[in-house]
Amino acid sequence: MSDSLVIIPTYNEKENIEKIIRKVFSLPDPFDILIVDDGSPDGTAAIVKSLQEEFPNMLYIEERKSKLGLGTAYIHGFKWALKRDYEYIFEMDADFSHNPDDLLRLRDSCQHEADMAIGSRYIKGVNVVNWPMNRVLMSYFASAYVRLITRIKIKDATAGFVCYRRKVLETISLDKIRFVGYAFQIEMKFTAIQYGFNVVEIPIIFTDRTAGVSKMSTRIFREAFLGVIHMKMNSLFRNYKS
Repeated sequence: MSDSLVIIPTYNEKENIEKIIRKVFSLPDPFDILIVDDGSPDGTAAIVKSLQEEFPNMLYIEERKSKLGLGTAYIHGFKWALKRDYEYIFEMDADFSHNPDDLLRLRDSCQHEADMAIGSRYIKGVNVVNWPMNRVLMSYFASAYVRLITRIKIKDATAGFVCYRRKVLETISLDKIRFVGYAFQIEMKFTAIQYGFNVVEIPIIFTDRTAGVSKMSTRIFREAFLGVIHMKMNSLFRNYKS
């Protein structure tokens, strides 16, 4: 078993799932993969199960009955990982918007200085490929808004390409994480910083998916817009001593 686990939530990713699994397993250093599938009707889970025979004790799947939200999928995966001996636990999308080669860079950061390493689209300008301008602006200014309200210095607060050292997820009260959409990403970063962990951004190039359908929507950003204010206010009354 590797000391590193890549958690990939899926919903209707049959076009991407085998390719992303094979790419991760082709890296020069070993990574295990946990797929958390939310009842994909397109057969994503069946593809993963067929690959488990080829990659025993490396590829795992947890199936949920319905689409329950990105945040709950990751929380499910985090709890699964903490029951095992993984030291480095990753979030990554299935659609190749995150380059699997960058897993090595994120883990290297956590092996040397970071408790949480973020693959950042905005640490060196705007490194986004094939996104429409309205979506680039929405994402960029969402992070600026988070910085304004929370006073954290993270440039890419909504980033979903992350490496955690085990101790971060052991310290955060996962059952108290309240957001289920992309605001979940903001809450995890904010909470880690409140606990005093060293959160580092690593520049990446984000490439929009070429297969499958995006799950992003304006509703997700509305959740984040209002939720950030509540999160900041609630933090004033919470004890973050670990």
